[in-house]
Amino acid sequence: MRITIFGNRRRFLRVTVLASILSLAASAAATAGITDAVKAQTLPNGLKVLVLENHKAPVATFNVFYRVGSRNEQMGKTGLSHLLEHLMFRGTKKLKPEEFSNIIQQNGGMDNAFTTSDFTDYFEVINKDHIDVPITLEADRMANFDPKGFDSEKAVVLEERRLRTDDNPEDALDEIVRAQAFLAHPYHWPVIGWFHDVAGLTLADAMAYHEIYYSPQNAIIVAVGDFNAEQVLKQVSEAFGSIKNGAKPPPVTEVEPPQDGVRNVELRHAANLPAFELAYHVPNYSSPDTYALEVASELLADGKSSRLYKKLVVEKRMVVGIGAGYDMTAFDPEVFVVSAQMRPDVKASDTRAEVGKELAALRDKPVDETELQKAKNLEQAQFVFGQDSIFREAMMLGVYEMLGDYRLVDKYLDGIDKVTAADVQRVAKKYLVATNMTAGVLIPTGILPHGGGGRSGGQIRHAAAMPAIEAAR
Repeated sequence: MRITIFGNRRRFLRVTVLASILSLAASAAATAGITDAVKAQTLPNGLKVLVLENHKAPVATFNVFYRVGSRNEQMGKTGLSHLLEHLMFRGTKKLKPEEFSNIIQQNGGMDNAFTTSDFTDYFEVINKDHIDVPITLEADRMANFDPKGFDSEKAVVLEERRLRTDDNPEDALDEIVRAQAFLAHPYHWPVIGWFHDVAGLTLADAMAYHEIYYSPQNAIIVAVGDFNAEQVLKQVSEAFGSIKNGAKPPPVTEVEPPQDGVRNVELRHAANLPAFELAYHVPNYSSPDTYALEVASELLADGKSSRLYKKLVVEKRMVVGIGAGYDMTAFDPEVFVVSAQMRPDVKASDTRAEVGKELAALRDKPVDETELQKAKNLEQAQFVFGQDSIFREAMMLGVYEMLGDYRLVDKYLDGIDKVTAADVQRVAKKYLVATNMTAGVLIPTGILPHGGGGRSGGQIRHAAAMPAIEAAR
């Protein structure tokens, strides 16, 4: 069984991964310079390689990031990035289907992959003495892609879509909210793709896509673990150095026009509970506002002492769960999402009104300094604690390198530390307003079949990898 990630809000996981890699008010300086120990090199074919020694445990993680996700697809060919991720496990000119994973497992490791709106990541966690195994195998499938059983794998993906989106009311709601929020930009469509588009994809589509996007010039390798960095750099250079590039990937040029009024969408779907989702357009990491938005999400809905949780779950007893956040590491401007599952007898309009009051409070009055510092501490703590995991270290380095420079990660703690009450109030006034909002409401039409629905958790992966990842801490 394989997993795969669907991007968008699923990116919340990624934000959590990245943000959970950060902080304690203890001090930004205490962890600044995490990238100082990284050894970087760029091979003549354009492949960027980042290697970081971490000797906490006798394991290593090996990641190959490709700068391709649903953002790079075209209307009518949606879902191609995700389908290609599946096909990468279906063999090469040298290996049979699933032989890749079998070899990794025979060497005491695990492997997986996931696709987001912006990129695709293939990774292995393995005993430090066998890091050469994933290096050899990943180089092979970059150079010798030759999948078998295209139609059967496409059928698997279509079934995955039925299970994770069509039969999942909350993910189905998220899908139509994003489709309304993004009218021009490719974030409009889901990472798994529209059903009809996926059904029409061909092996030729996949081969052409691999030729363009799965080349050294479009990839970043990140290895973290208990090894000798110089030796790993040498092994990577020997395995990947002779792989040639295809055509240069075309840039993504679509820009989402400013939203000028509230957009409402309603989904009638079998569900156990009603729900709603509010999406506000916000900038990504390139804006200085991003750190204040991070703190705003912490204040609103991270933990039982957050404003929305205390008001709507504890005091008003209107919802069974509520969340808020966004992905600051999105390649392009994203949406800040507030979502909730309501109690059966609660109206969406009443709940949204209460959420509106809390957002208005954030806009109208500067947050108390004690509450602000607590939110910043939590945000920073998650970031720092996450660095105990070699997988998360690799993710962090890879994502920031795709954003332009892995050393950007060193700015995170300081960026959060500098956020003021006035900053939070300013970004709330600028972005968390009705004219910038797309609102979706889920109206249950019946009870879900036993075992049906339930959140997919966002990212769709190949195989149940996270326990092993966490074990690699």
